[in-house]
Amino acid sequence: MSWNVRIGINPLSWINDDLPSLGGETPLETALREGAEIGYAGFELGYKFPADGPALKARLADFGLVCVSGWYSGALAEPAPGQSDAQAVAAELERCQPHLRKLQHNDVTVVVYGECAGTIQGRIDMPLAKRPRFADATAWQRYAERLNAFGAQLLARYGIRLAYHHHMGAYVQAPADIDQLMALTDPASVFLLFDTGHAWFGGAADPAALLSRHAARVAHVHCKDVRPQIIDQARNGGWSFLDSVINGAFTVPGDGAIDNRAILRVLKDAGYQGWLVVEAEQDPAVAPSYAYARKGHDTLRALVDPLSACHGPGQRER
Repeated sequence: MSWNVRIGINPLSWINDDLPSLGGETPLETALREGAEIGYAGFELGYKFPADGPALKARLADFGLVCVSGWYSGALAEPAPGQSDAQAVAAELERCQPHLRKLQHNDVTVVVYGECAGTIQGRIDMPLAKRPRFADATAWQRYAERLNAFGAQLLARYGIRLAYHHHMGAYVQAPADIDQLMALTDPASVFLLFDTGHAWFGGAADPAALLSRHAARVAHVHCKDVRPQIIDQARNGGWSFLDSVINGAFTVPGDGAIDNRAILRVLKDAGYQGWLVVEAEQDPAVAPSYAYARKGHDTLRALVDPLSACHGPGQRER
C-alpha cells in the first residue's frame, strides 16, 4: 500500500511575503515553472497569486499544478473591546469568506490558520522574547473555545479543516504552547499544522518527539530545516524573527540539522495523509531559489518513496 502524501512547496523559496524585498522582483511565473519542473505537485499561496478562485485554478493549471492551501491571518486571540466570544467568531467568519471560497473552489481541504493578533513575527525591530502570551488559564480556555467554534464552522460551511500553525513570535510558539492548545481544543474542529523548523526554533530540539505527542491531530505539514548555530545566535542576541530569517535560521530539508526521516516515519505510522510542503524563508540572493527548491524536493522524495513501499507501521524500508 502506497503512502498517500504529495510534495508541495511554498513560494517563499522565490518570493517572501513577510519581507517583499526578498525575491520581490521574481515573477510568479518563474516560481511556478521552476517548481513544476523540479517535480512539485502544487503550491501554497503567496501575495503574487491571483485573488480570484477560478483565476487561481487556471493559472496553476497552466503549469500542471494545484493549490495546496493558503495562509489565513486570524485574530481570535484578541477580540475587539466589548466584543463577546460569539461576536468575535462571527466577525472572523465574515472576514475569512473570500479566502475560504477561493480555497474551496480549488478543492483545498485545509486552511493554514496563523494567529496574527499580537504577533511580532513581522516586526524586525522586536526581539522574539517580547512575543505575546496568554495571561492565565482562563484566557487560554476562552481562546480555545473561540477556535473550536471557528473551526467547526469552517468544516460545516466549506468542508475545510483549520490547520493551526504554531509560529515564532506568536501566542503559540513553544512546545508547551502546542501541548496546551491541543489539550484545550476539540480534535474534531481544530487540527495542527506541524512545522518542523518552527518546532525546533520554538524549543523542540527533537521535533519528532513533539510530533509524536500530537500526530493524530496533524492535518498539514511544513517541512523546513534549521541551522542550529544561527538559531543559537538569534536566541542569545535577542534577534527578531525577521532578523533570524535574513541571517539564515531556516533552510530546506536536507540542508540542516533536523532528522527528516524520523519526522516522516512518525507521520507514516500515525496514518497521516496529505501534503508535505517545503517551506524555507531564505534570501534567494544567498540561497538560490531553484537549487534549494530542488534540494528540498529531492530530499523528501528520497525519504517518502521507501516509506511508501512499506506495508504497515513499524516496517522499515530496505
